[in-house]
Amino acid sequence: MLNGKSAAREDVRAAVRAIRAEGASLEVRVTYEQGDAARFAASAAEDGLVVVAGGGDGTVNEVATGMLEASGDADSSPTLAVLPLGTANDLAHACGLPLEPLAALRLAVSGTSAKVDIGRVNGRAFVNLATGGFGTHVTVETPPDLKKVLGGAAYLLTGLTHFSSIRPDHGKFSGPGFAWEGAFLVLAVGNGRQAGGGHKLCPDALMNDGLFDVGILPTLPSTDIPSEMRNLLHDGIRAVRHRVVGARLPRLEIETREPAQINLDGEPISGTRLAFEILPGRLSMRLPPDCPLLGPASS
Repeated sequence: MLNGKSAAREDVRAAVRAIRAEGASLEVRVTYEQGDAARFAASAAEDGLVVVAGGGDGTVNEVATGMLEASGDADSSPTLAVLPLGTANDLAHACGLPLEPLAALRLAVSGTSAKVDIGRVNGRAFVNLATGGFGTHVTVETPPDLKKVLGGAAYLLTGLTHFSSIRPDHGKFSGPGFAWEGAFLVLAVGNGRQAGGGHKLCPDALMNDGLFDVGILPTLPSTDIPSEMRNLLHDGIRAVRHRVVGARLPRLEIETREPAQINLDGEPISGTRLAFEILPGRLSMRLPPDCPLLGPASS
């Protein structure tokens, strides 16, 4: 499954030719419009094929969504592989996936699979991270042309220029053994670890432990916001850990006064009531044997 913008890349075409020359059967489907990736992925999953998502984190999200719809129940775990061709490739970086197309396709064709969890919020799936608050605004407001030129650093640049427009959201959070209510600047619900071009918002998350890593950065005194948000953007959430409300949960409910903007692997949704749940071991995924996001539960 190739994101249409990436289909003309010569390194990708060369990698496909090389894999076929090595004797592997590899079919290419190029997406043209919204919904193509999910539809192609559903068809391939129904046929029992390994589905390769060629694109950025948004493409991976759409492909995984299609695979889940096709597989139907928790006893079926179709296999997903990733060919990282996006701007940030946050999931690929965190998983230690090869970024060079030929190496990524070789892993997709002949690598081993591990079962991984999938997150879902209000019925929408996500593989990596759901983010809200300041990080969401940075992702949405980063111009596509800037991302093309600077890659993941574009998110950092946008964030550093938007401190003056930060406005906290107010939410009520609840889950098994967890409750918190207040104004917050950043929300991260992680199956994976990083988003927005390398910002490590859930640095200890695992994709096979049946739990979300939840991080909430409450609102700060206005004089502290610029320095603390710079720390967050440069060094991840560990840099502001003393401020963060954290939890590890199989499900989480959020109620907000106004519709909250949430990014699922970079794809936006909004609502005043958000119900998160983890789907344990819902997909198989081709990952390196030393993938840091796999804990002892993997098989």
